[in-house]
Amino acid sequence: MSAPSTLVDLEKVSVRAGAVRILEDVSLVVSPGDAVGIFGSNGAGKTTLLRLIATLQPYSDGVCSILGVDSSTAARYDVRHQIGYVGHTPGLYRELTLLENLAFVADARGLDSALAAEALGDVGLAGAADRRVDHCSHGMQRRAEFARILMTEPQLLLLDEPHSALDANAVDLVDALVHRTLERGGAAVLVSHDRARVKTLSTRTHEIKDGMLR
Repeated sequence: MSAPSTLVDLEKVSVRAGAVRILEDVSLVVSPGDAVGIFGSNGAGKTTLLRLIATLQPYSDGVCSILGVDSSTAARYDVRHQIGYVGHTPGLYRELTLLENLAFVADARGLDSALAAEALGDVGLAGAADRRVDHCSHGMQRRAEFARILMTEPQLLLLDEPHSALDANAVDLVDALVHRTLERGGAAVLVSHDRARVKTLSTRTHEIKDGMLR
């Protein structure tokens, strides 16, 4: 199957929580090679928008096509392996080591298990590979998630406040992940308060306010 020409296509999408609208009539198109920065205040709907693109957030109105499939259907499960999502809370199994976490992902994706250790080395965690996640700092856990992105090479990279609380080397790693994704024909969407840095990475930016995208 050929890659879709449009990776994200939202048409007047709304998300409700009871009677409250979190997103309202949001339209957004993301094509290969795009790096889209999304800015907005706390509670504006930025994380909800990112989860919507990750096919994790149900919606009430509109059309949401992600990687060529309607995300309201079971077909969303067929494309999730092409989405790399790094949220506020690291998506790691806390009782496993860093290496075991990445090895689990490699096995699930049918990848060479040696890639897990290689990716941890690439993000500076070779010496901590056998450390349990619950014994790792938040920064180390974020690096491990970046290692997962390096290993799986997603077509669509979604980052929620990616530069937050990172040291200088890890910040550079985020930038490298975005560039590598674009170089292989993928796209990235970055939600952030760090306007200056994200603008240097983005091909365009949008503002979200009160659930509406501008």
